[in-house]
Amino acid sequence: MKALFYKQCKLVCHPMTLLFPFSGVMLLIPSYPYTVAFFYVTLGVFFMMQNGREQRDMDFSALLPIRKRDTVKVTILFTVFVELFSLLFAVPFAVISAKHNSLGTNAAGIDANIALFGMAFLLFAVFNFVFFTAFYRTGYKVGTAFLKAGTAMFFVVAGDVILPHVPGLTWLDGEYSTQQMAFLLCGAAVFAAAAVCTYQISAQRYEKVDG
Repeated sequence: MKALFYKQCKLVCHPMTLLFPFSGVMLLIPSYPYTVAFFYVTLGVFFMMQNGREQRDMDFSALLPIRKRDTVKVTILFTVFVELFSLLFAVPFAVISAKHNSLGTNAAGIDANIALFGMAFLLFAVFNFVFFTAFYRTGYKVGTAFLKAGTAMFFVVAGDVILPHVPGLTWLDGEYSTQQMAFLLCGAAVFAAAAVCTYQISAQRYEKVDG
């Protein structure tokens, strides 16, 4: 697996895949839908998969003494690593935003708080599941897979903007609360479960692809 990670970095990974995880600085923007910062991370994954197709990574991997599902595993693990790094990198900017945003609360979505990271986990979970299960159905239709994932992510971003204004869900905004922590933990659990399901379904589909 270590060798496959090295191949992923050297042959498949696109420069933007490593740049977009630093989009957490966007949490400093006043009154902005902050989940968009994490959407850019998924865009980087799209560039990675597109680059892999152009570099004929699938053909190269087929020549290696590995199972087809190992190719799927390393791709999803690498993606999860990038996504987790983006969340970790965004934490200090969320703290700074919460303390020094001159406009106060975020009028365009959830504040830069714990609940925001729960929403980011949900965004990544939706993207991973829809994108990879769609992509590995054929192994080459990257654009179609991202279009499906982007459509699904739209509803998560819409939820980020709308839900804090729904009566009974206003706790999503503001400072730390036990409800926000519960939301974060639920988001993390969904993210982890989605990663496992994404791998299992994607691997099964890719093993049925000829070539």
